Formats: sequence, C-alpha cells, structure tokens
Amino acid sequence: MPRAKKAKKVTKRKAKPSKGKGKKRAKTAKKATKRRRKYTHKKPRVLSNAQKEVMKKFMKPQPLTPALEAVVGQGPLPRTEVTKNLWKYIKRRNLQDEKNRRVIKPDEKLAKVLGKAPVNMFKMTQLVSKQIGKT
Repeated sequence: MPRAKKAKKVTKRKAKPSKGKGKKRAKTAKKATKRRRKYTHKKPRVLSNAQKEVMKKFMKPQPLTPALEAVVGQGPLPRTEVTKNLWKYIKRRNLQDEKNRRVIKPDEKLAKVLGKAPVNMFKMTQLVSKQIGKT
C-alpha cells in the first residue's frame, strides 16, 4: 500500500536583512585596506653604482650664480636644496598662474634667472640648472 504524503507544515519565513550599499562599501573598504597593507612592508631598494654616482652629483653642494643666490640664498648648495628654496620663494610670493599652476610668472629677482616671460615649471628646472655649478 502506498504511503500517504505528509502535509508540509507552512511556516512564515523571516525576512533577511537587505544588503544595503553601506555594507557593500564597508566590505570594499576592508579589501582596500588589506591591499594597502600588503605593499607597506617593501624591502629597501638597493642602488647600483651608477645610481649612487648620480645621487652624489645631486647632493654635492655646488656654487651658484649671484642672480640665483639672490633668490634661493647664499652659498654652495646641493641641487635639491636649490629646488626646495626656489619653490618656497615662488609660493611665498604667489608667482604661479591662477588657472594653470604649472606656469610661473617671474618677478624682478626671478626674471634675472628665468627671463621675463612666463615659464612652464619643467622649463624652469632647465633654466635653473644652467645657473648651478657656475661662479
């Protein structure tokens, strides 16, 4: 004789909490921090001999022209310090163009180094390097 089927008990299911965007964002933020942590413990980079020579060149104090000394300060300075002091001078006197911040509008002192016309900041480093290492 065939068995009679049992009647299924009907129960109300509890509604699952909706997965809102907040939870999704939190999960992606956790993943991003895990990704960031992965790269924070890098091994120190070993420089080749050629790279060390280039670093010595940039870190060696060099004589400056009088026009450049008037802008960045006295003395033989390393190239890195010259660049740092030059940007301090530019920002202190608000010599960058308002719309295009890459363009430098030289004042009277800086015009002796860069020329009168507005200069792109990449061209500026080229012009300044001509003033370094000369007396």
